Order: sequence, then C-alpha cells, then structure tokens
Amino acid sequence: MDATCFRFMTGCMTTNPPRVAGLSCYPVKSLRGHALSRATIEPRGIAGDRRWMLVDEAGRFITRRELPHMAQFDVRQDGNALVLVHPARGEHRVETPDQTAPVIAAKVWRDTLPMRLADDAAGNFLSAALGKTVRLAWQHDASRRPVDPAYAGDGDHVSLADGFPILIVTEASLAALNDRLAVPVGIERFRPSVIISGAGAWDEDRWRRIRIGQVILRIAKPCSRCIVTTQHPLTGEREQGNDPLTTLRAIGRMAKGGIMFGQNAIPDGPGEIGVGDAVDIIEEGESNLR
Repeated sequence: MDATCFRFMTGCMTTNPPRVAGLSCYPVKSLRGHALSRATIEPRGIAGDRRWMLVDEAGRFITRRELPHMAQFDVRQDGNALVLVHPARGEHRVETPDQTAPVIAAKVWRDTLPMRLADDAAGNFLSAALGKTVRLAWQHDASRRPVDPAYAGDGDHVSLADGFPILIVTEASLAALNDRLAVPVGIERFRPSVIISGAGAWDEDRWRRIRIGQVILRIAKPCSRCIVTTQHPLTGEREQGNDPLTTLRAIGRMAKGGIMFGQNAIPDGPGEIGVGDAVDIIEEGESNLR
C-alpha cells in the first residue's frame, strides 16, 4: 500500500472531517471585527469584509501598525450604514457614500484605487478619538484591486485586506503555538476570516484546495504576520513584548516574506458557508512554508 493511500484510509477511519469553527467579518480595515454564524462568500471575500478604511490627508491607508488604539473602535453594520462605537466617545452612524460623494485616489500598499469619502462628521469623530486627522473611505468599485498575479489568476480581486480575500486559521495550529507561549493568545490576534477545527497542527500548510459547502477555496500562500499580532485586540496595547512573533520564529514558522501563521485563500466562486460546515480537503501537496 502506498503512503498516499495509507494516509487517506487512516484519515477516514480515525478522524472526523475538519469543520468551520468560526467566521469573522471586519467591515473597516484594522478596526474590530464581529463573528458570523453564516457568511456570503463573494469574489473579494466575505460580503462586507474590509470595504472601508481610514486614510490620511494624502489618501494613504492607516492601520493599527501606526495607530494601535484603532483597536478600541467597534463596528456594527446596520443595513447600508456603519455604526462606529468608541468606549469614550460613544456611537456615530455613517451612511454609505452615494454617487455625489467625493472620490479620492486611495493608496493601499502598492495599489492606488478610487474610493468614495464618507461625510466630514465621520472623519471628525474618528480624528477626535485617534488624535490624528483621518478620513473614512469606502471601496465602491469591486473590480479595481487585483490579487498579486504571482499567486492568483485573471479576475481574482481583493477588497481592502492586505493582499488576499480570505484568511484561514486552524485551532490546532493556534494550540501548537500557545503550547510554546508563556502567555497564550486568542485566535482573534490573527484576524482570521475562517477558523477551522478538527485538522492537525500545521496541516493547512499542505492544503491546495478545500471545499466548504459549495465554495471552493484555493490556498494561495502562508500569511506573513506583522506587529498587529503583538497587540491586545481590544485595546491595541502590547502586553508580551514581541510575542507571538518571537515564538513563531523560534518554532520555524519562517519563510520567504516573513513570519507565517495561517493561510491566504482565494474563492473560486460565490456561495454560502456556515459554522459547523464540513471542510473537504480536495487537493494537497508539500508544505508551502518555504
């Protein structure tokens, strides 16, 4: 019996299929997200995920890398509007900009794309809490930000996430990391779109295509992690030095491009997925951590 057949047989006999343990949407880039029981998957990722972002006066994106206390802002979606919630300044409702709103050339990493500005009141509310002049912008055009062609095909697009539509994290890999940390961290540190239970630690490094319901996701590359993972997800404060990055490096989670945790993925088409759905591994390969 060859090794591939043996792995297939033993897996079927001794384990249940992995399942979706959690789903999250982050309406505004770098602000808090919220859990979902079901999610609509669009070509750009989960519907409503990272369609808004804060920009400076030059139109450049702003994240918790520069302003860690952005983590204090909660966000609720209310129909076509957002409700921004700050512990000291209360709530502010923001309507989605219409066709009369100013359009700016916004910058996200190497990309420049048109975005519509929210009203001045939204920018003033955010600026007062953050101590920096910012504006709130909305990505109204779904087809203007292609995924890096080194990992994607023609027609693959992303919203305002750093690079890819979906981020997958497994509970087993988090547990393996926490076994090495002096102070364990929650999975929210990594801002995943999809949390998967029932897999082995680091199994996701070998996945190439998975199916959840009728949605097929292509695994593009490991996710390079930044200083945001060292910040408390509700306050932005750094509590444990440079962990979990230091420990991820120590356990060999290094690859070209940085320190890795989780896998970036691209939907092959739209559909619905939900917590509890089975995850079928339809294609595997060698570890892509290299």
